[in-house]
Amino acid sequence: MSDKKRPHSSQIVDGVERAPSRAMLYPLGFRDGDFQKPQIGIASTWNMVTPCNMHINQLANHAIRGVEANGGKGILFHTITISDGISMGTEGMKYSLVSREVIADSIETVMGCQGYDGLVAIGGCDKNMPGCMMAIARLNRPAVFVYGGTILPGCLGEKKLDIVSVFEAVGARANGQIDDRTLHQIESTAIPGPGSCGGMYTANTMASAIEALGMSLPGSSAQAAVSEEKQRDCERAGAAVLRLLEAGIRPRDIMTREAFENAITVVIALGGSTNAVLHLLAMADACGVELKLEDFNRIGRRVPVLADLKPSGRYHMADLIAIGGIQPLMKTLLDAGLLHGDCLTVTGRTLAENLADVPPYPDDQDIVRPLSNPIKKDSHLVVLKGNLAPQGAVAKISGKEGLRFTGTARVFDCEEEALRRILDGTVQKGDVIVIRYEGPKGGPGMREMLSPTSAVMGKGLGKDVALITDGRFSGGTHGFVVGHITPEAYVGGPLAIVEDGDTITIDAETRELRLHLEPDEIEARLARWHKPAPRYTRGVLAKYAALVNSASEGAVTDRNLEDKL
Repeated sequence: MSDKKRPHSSQIVDGVERAPSRAMLYPLGFRDGDFQKPQIGIASTWNMVTPCNMHINQLANHAIRGVEANGGKGILFHTITISDGISMGTEGMKYSLVSREVIADSIETVMGCQGYDGLVAIGGCDKNMPGCMMAIARLNRPAVFVYGGTILPGCLGEKKLDIVSVFEAVGARANGQIDDRTLHQIESTAIPGPGSCGGMYTANTMASAIEALGMSLPGSSAQAAVSEEKQRDCERAGAAVLRLLEAGIRPRDIMTREAFENAITVVIALGGSTNAVLHLLAMADACGVELKLEDFNRIGRRVPVLADLKPSGRYHMADLIAIGGIQPLMKTLLDAGLLHGDCLTVTGRTLAENLADVPPYPDDQDIVRPLSNPIKKDSHLVVLKGNLAPQGAVAKISGKEGLRFTGTARVFDCEEEALRRILDGTVQKGDVIVIRYEGPKGGPGMREMLSPTSAVMGKGLGKDVALITDGRFSGGTHGFVVGHITPEAYVGGPLAIVEDGDTITIDAETRELRLHLEPDEIEARLARWHKPAPRYTRGVLAKYAALVNSASEGAVTDRNLEDKL
């Protein structure tokens, strides 16, 4: 192999003066011939913290086999993973979005220090997927992302379950609809083994987005975590990164603005998570691609929701896998002129070339609808603006809960208090639940509001109350919800001055989030407002709060750093 194929590792191991470096590598299994091979980092997000990632080291070994069978040297390293599902609704959840930055930083650090020529990154839970992609974009070395795969549904009798079933069961228990025995049966059967949450929640949404972006091999997003298909996917990824190295194709050649538009289109068609907005903005920023909140509305006006997947729909990811995954959907969208077919992918071919021979879905399925009969004629992800969100907010409006809600504000300064008041019956029909000081800086960490939104659904109030926040939502959230409100309350956004009893309107058709107050009253309240003391002054949460930018820009920590240095 020439140095061209080893642009980084050759600087680490070539020449007499690099003998100490080579000496350190012999104990790791290197042999003399390995020093002339491209070194490919295998970034594993394995740990025993969460079922989403408990199997990933086995997948990483398959990726190493794929690298080494094709003339490279695979080197395994790890990064962190946290569990949203376990920490949800607690102070610990503040570390969730923070972990995305830590993961990106750690992969960049290892790759940059060790001089690896390419990267296979394997992610299985919500934040390690965009974290891996942000590192890939920063490094801009040949890379392939592999999704760790979806979990299979749990079962209780004939009913299929997942983690959201458990969160909603908490609300049902509080409402007296189920007893303690039934709650225990649900919690002990909902998660049957390895893999990411089984609906079109954030993990499956981001896996699909990354495949549509061109950074995963075709089919990677729609495979069970424990399957021969997923093992082959990893081996093929190991081979693919060496082909990219040979061809000189780097991530930013693939992750263009048009590719991000493809990702947004597929997320909408699948009915995906609001977190995709935040993560795609962050990934685009890492690529130097200008992507804005308004792009989601622009694309969303012409792209329908086609997939009847949980949380708003009926089916799990395992059901989508059984009919062919997202490839037939992408072929449908391409044929309709809704995707950019000339975008390059990690196969070395264009998206259109990858999809050329993909067969359609079976005739007898009703999981993915035809374009002529969509679930919703335009996007469920709606960017709202107005006097309560001057810089934007993200609503998830499936249409099932209606397109407009006007109600009375019931204000809480943290998630925990809101959850208590939902469960004890304080929150009533007609309320707009306001949860503030949960943004990137104010939380800090922008917690997901799955506990309160699931409690609302479990209490049977899904169509009767709305919830707005400067925090964000789990991909498992459904109902009339608006998050990512910017500017956030902690920096003096209008959300900070909402009071109990104020009237608020959410309008998905006019794309407005409005507080029914005169401008003079809003200004007077803002003049009286005082910024709260920071909740953390040392440690990772304090560092995050000091560096993070607005959710409307992806909530990243490495933007405009020159202004902070």
